Amino acid sequence: MMNKLTAGLFSLLLMASSAPVSAQDAASKQNFAIIQPGATEADIIRKAANVVSSPRQLRWQQLELTAFFHVGVNTFTNREWGTGKEDPAIFNPTQLDARQWVRVAKEAGIKQVILTAKHHDGFCLWPTATTEHSVKNSPWKNGNGDVVQDVAEACREYGIGFGVYLSPWDMNSLVYGSDAYNDLFVEQLTELLTKYGRVDEVWFDGANGEGPNGKKQVYDFDRWYRHIRKLQPAATIAIMGPDVRWVGTETGYGRETEWSVVPADNLDQTATAANSQQAVAFKPTGDMRGEVLGSREQIRNAKGLVWYPAETDVSIRPGWFYHPAEDDKVKSPEKLLDIYYSSVGRNGVLLLNIPPDTRGLIHESDVKALQGWTKLRHDTFSKNFAEGAKVKASGKYKKAMLDGKYETHFTTKSERDTTATIELKLKGEHTFDVLMLQENISVGQRIEKFVLEYWQEGQWQKAAEGTTVGYKRLLRFEPVTASKVRLRIESSRLNPTISEIGLYKNALEGAAYSANERE
Repeated sequence: MMNKLTAGLFSLLLMASSAPVSAQDAASKQNFAIIQPGATEADIIRKAANVVSSPRQLRWQQLELTAFFHVGVNTFTNREWGTGKEDPAIFNPTQLDARQWVRVAKEAGIKQVILTAKHHDGFCLWPTATTEHSVKNSPWKNGNGDVVQDVAEACREYGIGFGVYLSPWDMNSLVYGSDAYNDLFVEQLTELLTKYGRVDEVWFDGANGEGPNGKKQVYDFDRWYRHIRKLQPAATIAIMGPDVRWVGTETGYGRETEWSVVPADNLDQTATAANSQQAVAFKPTGDMRGEVLGSREQIRNAKGLVWYPAETDVSIRPGWFYHPAEDDKVKSPEKLLDIYYSSVGRNGVLLLNIPPDTRGLIHESDVKALQGWTKLRHDTFSKNFAEGAKVKASGKYKKAMLDGKYETHFTTKSERDTTATIELKLKGEHTFDVLMLQENISVGQRIEKFVLEYWQEGQWQKAAEGTTVGYKRLLRFEPVTASKVRLRIESSRLNPTISEIGLYKNALEGAAYSANERE
């Protein structure tokens, strides 16, 4: 049986969607699928087409933009990685203003922030009972400060999500490298997940070096996942976790072909039954670093399939912590826009690091870059030239593509109709160079290949083409002027869906370059 939260989500979609789903179909949709031995390729493709995001994964995907706040003892030692031997007395951001951090992020369109509550050096930004290596032994606020609390309260005030990064690697802990450390880590998780209200994301990385005793730790991730699910069941666990995977690079650029449904070789009936089939509660295994992860070729021999979307992370500066020498090396608004097209626009969520400085403020250089980036996005996407177009297509719910509601979608007449042609007669002639497409991932990710064409000189001309769509796809192309366009979906896993379609003019002149040329 599916859990009540998942059932409730699909009940809402059933009521709200212009493409209704039967109660039986809704109940059968989960964020994993087990492939039985002997399954045909057609069986596997059908299963892949019906794997959907869990409620927490759907919420996370719809954020689109999230932020990291890397701050700690490294901010004051001017290093990227600490040693665990730092004196807590060096941490003293005398003007620390978490409200400024969160306000700057929100004004940039960021919907959720993640604080480095503890980095590899083991210094804790909250007055934990688990170690003396924390803010309670710093001069900041005479040892009475709590950065985690300040950020959590600011997030509630500004109405955006709050998450915590807790490094499994701890260069300071004397018990690191023993079973006792896994217990200590659970204690730290308990403090973070019970004292600060709702936590929307818990972020782990895979760094695993030596502690002060020269030993490495065997991380008990499965225990930690269960503990998070118990204390904060709505929290997304990334990227060494079951909900979200790392895209594989810290450049901010995702794959041209990005499937959210990928093989999971450790997905079996016993593991899912033990979790009441509520959702995957362990990290799927398999190659998650290849150029394409979920193609027909790759899922053909899978033991299981799982909804495992990609997070694309990058820092606004060369480093992840603040360094004065990088004040003039902050990424430009134009570069940030290119990253946006290549992360959010490639079926990912962008995690942009914005490190506070030694004052405890987001530096003026970063603020200026963020403001310029926000203006470019606004100027580009404020006018959809497809709005109000007359739609011609063979299928159901044609108007849903232009109603501004993600939950509604166009689809073909039957599952056997895996191609579609959608023609838009625009309200007048317009010049545009950006295509936006969205699938309704509450139904599944299905589109494998598409082409955008425009009518000129009595014939159809190709403007752009792509492979996967997923939650959102943005394609840039050389500017065209036309009053009629058509989208041809050339390949799909079962019947495709289009939730929204948009045509825009890039605010940057000459910005129709390929993102690959900029990486």
